[in-house]
Amino acid sequence: GIRLAPKERLEIPVLFMPAEMKIYKTQVVIHVMRENGENWPYEVTAESNTDLIRNVTVAENGEAQGILWIYPIHGMTEARQQKSVVIRCQARQRLEQRVELLLIGVMPGETALPDAGNSAVVNTDQSSNTPEVTDGSSATLEFLYELQYQSDEIRSQLDSLVGMQLLQKEWDTESRIVTLIFNVVFAPSKPMRNKATLAVQCTAGGLWKFPLVFVATEPEVDDVINIVAVGLNKESIVGFKLTSQTR
Repeated sequence: GIRLAPKERLEIPVLFMPAEMKIYKTQVVIHVMRENGENWPYEVTAESNTDLIRNVTVAENGEAQGILWIYPIHGMTEARQQKSVVIRCQARQRLEQRVELLLIGVMPGETALPDAGNSAVVNTDQSSNTPEVTDGSSATLEFLYELQYQSDEIRSQLDSLVGMQLLQKEWDTESRIVTLIFNVVFAPSKPMRNKATLAVQCTAGGLWKFPLVFVATEPEVDDVINIVAVGLNKESIVGFKLTSQTR
């Protein structure tokens, strides 16, 4: 019953309030008819375009009575953690650390899905050594994960310095809490402090985000330069070489 003038804009509010950590799917359907109740003279037949048939309502005489705009909506339930995980390493050193993360409210999948990998590659090899989460039934829970950065500049700084691998997954069926254990490798070349977000998505639905902070402290002193005075008011000179690791 909403009347629209020519070129008038219609805003449709959509409220999303998920009750569970899963993917919700729905559609917003806009049905437009002429105000005077007349039909459009275009006749829809069995030979008409499939998309056209799906997007019109047909009157008894075969004319187009209404036009449909169908907008699919996928609601992704997201949980954000407030406390940051700090990965700290001295510059020019290499740190290998295990990080344990809890996913609360995981919904079990109905069927087995491809094995988990990172966001770019999903390993479908059945002989993979990557552990699976099982509850004793045929259903398995699989996860995709990726590191997200606040800017391309931070990504360029950390991409070659940080590595992550999912080692182990454990599922508590009663509490519906999945524990993911990651192996994080951090090898900074210079002092820095950068933030990142680890996004973990369950293929059965749900997205969890964990803030990470990568801190590289000052490196150890390379060497001690001793300058011995040759006399009062006389210059003493010592030479040493510096090598750049980049161009």
